[in-house]
Amino acid sequence: MTCTYLITGANRGLGLEFSRQLAARGDRVIAVVRREDAAGGVAALAARVVVAEVTDAAGVEALGREVAGEKVDVLINNAGVSSEGKTLAGVTAGEMERVFRVNSTAPLMVTRAALPALRAGGRRLVVNISSQLASIANNTGGSSYAYRASKCALNMLTTCLANEFRGEGLCFVAMHPGWVKTDMGGPQAPMTPEQSVGWMVKTIDGLSMAESGRFLNYDGKGLPW
Repeated sequence: MTCTYLITGANRGLGLEFSRQLAARGDRVIAVVRREDAAGGVAALAARVVVAEVTDAAGVEALGREVAGEKVDVLINNAGVSSEGKTLAGVTAGEMERVFRVNSTAPLMVTRAALPALRAGGRRLVVNISSQLASIANNTGGSSYAYRASKCALNMLTTCLANEFRGEGLCFVAMHPGWVKTDMGGPQAPMTPEQSVGWMVKTIDGLSMAESGRFLNYDGKGLPW
């Protein structure tokens, strides 16, 4: 069955690869990019390109208007940033606010804006791209304060949404994509975007309400909070 996917950060990295793989199999992609001149290769893949700055209230409102008449099956909150300060000495309040705005607040606001379109869709699924660095249980190394904390907050928001909308049949999961060769992951990462997204698409295809509120690895295995 053909589905409609709404993907943020769709012009590069994992977002672009999601767009490529989903479009190749016949799914309909609505690609969200920050600037029109940044659309790049995704413009040829997506059924629609929506220009919206998802960290800006006006941008999110505009996104909501753009998709108001759509039937969105799956929202992939993919847009994210890494943090500069890796240690306590290097982190600043401004850095914490910037990273939280992109990695935590923006996915929540995008979800709210897209909610009418998700309710109209068939699958009613939201995938928040998280990170294993958000795992408190697995944090033995410290560092990357802003990034870890922002993704941990995203995980909490995922469970809150899952609990609030379970009665409506809306499914929310947080997903670790693996360590991937992207601008964020760096060239030393063991996985390519094609490999990571291939796994995630397979996992997303198999998700049901039984997984709502869970923190999953790209291969569908559960990760500890």
